[in-house]
Amino acid sequence: MLDLTAWMEAFLEKVQAQFGPRLEFVGLQGSYGRGEATDSSDIDVVVVLDSVIPEDMKAYSGLLDSLPHRDKACGFISGRRELRNWERSDLFQFYHDTTPLLGDLENLLPPIDREDVRRAIRLGACNVYHLCAHNMVHGKDAEVLQGLYKSAAFTVQALGFEQTGVYTRRKSELLSRLRPAEQEILQAGMALKENPDLARTDFEDLSARLLRWASGVLTASAEEAG
Repeated sequence: MLDLTAWMEAFLEKVQAQFGPRLEFVGLQGSYGRGEATDSSDIDVVVVLDSVIPEDMKAYSGLLDSLPHRDKACGFISGRRELRNWERSDLFQFYHDTTPLLGDLENLLPPIDREDVRRAIRLGACNVYHLCAHNMVHGKDAEVLQGLYKSAAFTVQALGFEQTGVYTRRKSELLSRLRPAEQEILQAGMALKENPDLARTDFEDLSARLLRWASGVLTASAEEAG
């Protein structure tokens, strides 16, 4: 596994030299941010500038090219204004899943309220349901199914937050705080991460399980709204 501390030190030095006072925030997301990284994990870095123009994208890409493990570097770069006007249900997840390394998100994001959390749940379930149904009928792709369980985990986290008022980033800690339906989905996703071949050998069962769960979330969301 790469030395994340050394990589981030080199990254921060280069990104500060490149953008200077225009750099407003740097953070870490994903499995490295949660302390759940494996050898195959990407480095999900968040960079926020005062504003972003196409030339900044080119400069940032070149900066990443100069670092080791370029194939693992990914993430999000944005201007401050664009981030502040982002879809608020996305910002709920963004805020809770980002570990600040430089700067503070509190001053960059608008306040997130309960309806934003509910919207995050509805949109997450809609996307999982739609893509799962499409994959069951058309794609029948094991990698797509694995990705859908990864996406579903974010919706599960939002459901956990709505139910408890606490956002739990580590999946192993989140399990005990969930209802049985969400526990089942999160456990299946964790099993797929450990053994990706399950998405191929158990494709029909795992797809059906995910589709039923997403349908249940959408139905419950509609009942609460009505």
